[in-house]
Amino acid sequence: MSQLIKRAFLDTEDGQILYRIGGEGNPLLLLHMTPRSSDEFCELMPILAQNRQVIAMDLMGLGDSDKPPRIYSVMDYAKTVIALWDHLGIKQCSILGSLTGGYIAGEIAAAYPQRVNKLILCNVHGFDQEETEKIAQRYAQGFQIKADGSHLMQRWLARVNYVGMGELNHRCVIEDLKCFGSPVYTGLAVANYCLDAPERFRSIQCPTLILSGEKALEPLEKAGLAKAKNQFWLSQSILHSKKFEIPGGTLWMLNQKPQEISTIILDFLA
Repeated sequence: MSQLIKRAFLDTEDGQILYRIGGEGNPLLLLHMTPRSSDEFCELMPILAQNRQVIAMDLMGLGDSDKPPRIYSVMDYAKTVIALWDHLGIKQCSILGSLTGGYIAGEIAAAYPQRVNKLILCNVHGFDQEETEKIAQRYAQGFQIKADGSHLMQRWLARVNYVGMGELNHRCVIEDLKCFGSPVYTGLAVANYCLDAPERFRSIQCPTLILSGEKALEPLEKAGLAKAKNQFWLSQSILHSKKFEIPGGTLWMLNQKPQEISTIILDFLA
């Protein structure tokens, strides 16, 4: 039977954070990639909630969470996770982080090791100095509204070759529109966190699963924003980690392959 997932808000000094929650038992937090929202886990949550409590939050400035009064760093995002756990009375939790959310998840495991049970890093790509500068330059101002409305078609076509013309692309476009005019990826790129992450993640001690999609790097590689040679850093930084590659998996595989991925997640958490 499908588990009911409810939505609620957490009040913080920087604004409200939307989170989704459902199920009972050992908790698992889900952190989405940028510029998406907790909608990235809509298919996954009802499946996982049959075995445990699952929580997914919209990162500040994205989805239905408020835009923060300043550019949030990865450390700022980590602190909002701790605030949510404290609000929910969660002393220790497992985390799944997708790309940007994976960097935040890793920072939580490094900064608050006593609070993290197990860690799943999904499609957490590595970036070098050149790529970081490209990302910072391209997304520093965020997406911009154009008087002729052409920005709508631009966002529709941005990932259609990978996601398709259907509902999932529509959901991604809606998430793009919600963060228009705001800086995107700045916590990673501008602050150079992704360059410091290989050293930072060496301190992670909890059981860790590196989950990747066979085709997840393609859109970033074609855009010149990531290189295949930079994708071994997680295994090199977290030596005790386990790896699993999803055949045919894309950057959006959490929406596209929820049954297959939920089985892998639950096996690892068990």
